[in-house]
Amino acid sequence: GLLGLFIAMGHRVGKFFGVDPAGIMQASNIGEQRRFFNEELAPVFEKPLLKWATSRKASLFGLGIPPAQYDSLITSGDGTMASVLKARLEKLACDFPLNTNYFAWQAFARRYPEPGEAALPAYLEKRNYKVIRDNIDRVAINHTNLIEFLAGKDAGAVDRFILLDAQDWMTDDQLNALWAEITRTASAGARVIFRTAAEPSLLPGRVSNSLLDQWSYEAEASRDFSARDRSAIYGGFHLYVKR
Repeated sequence: GLLGLFIAMGHRVGKFFGVDPAGIMQASNIGEQRRFFNEELAPVFEKPLLKWATSRKASLFGLGIPPAQYDSLITSGDGTMASVLKARLEKLACDFPLNTNYFAWQAFARRYPEPGEAALPAYLEKRNYKVIRDNIDRVAINHTNLIEFLAGKDAGAVDRFILLDAQDWMTDDQLNALWAEITRTASAGARVIFRTAAEPSLLPGRVSNSLLDQWSYEAEASRDFSARDRSAIYGGFHLYVKR
């Protein structure tokens, strides 16, 4: 997919500047990961050519980042996309042991670990296969607009919402329409999680207070989840709980 092509391009760019990103896979601990990042990867982001290329919004289409999300993402750094990408790559390379971070394996090794080599996503672990197979009939796939899907639900019928990062490129009207349906269909104590390209939640000031006042933003938990997000692509992970 596009993300795979973007990762491949990242490796080509690194090699163009004399660095093989896959070299970090030889690190045996976080200290060695940090050393590789500081000595090999970090200097690449100071190259004028890379700074120029990443200043073009089209450069991040491969990550599925449209112009609106690019504008949000760039607020997390010093005003340059190179600084944002450097910080996100630093987290991916240095904050978690490689043997527990399958996102890093995809980015640096360009593959998943072999069995026993390092951690895999839970759904790919052999020990979980039977549980997934035995419960597959509990999954329903709906290819539809989420607002329209929720409009068909009874009030208070839903207790969990996972929005990923789609809100980053929604208009204010779309956000309010979405949260009106989420609020209507949410049961007491319902939880909503989502990610954002920038660090703060994008809802305050954009979604009406009459809707947001019915939710509690769990700031401490959100900061903790953000710190534990091993993908390192996003600036923030957010949790809202229905009052």
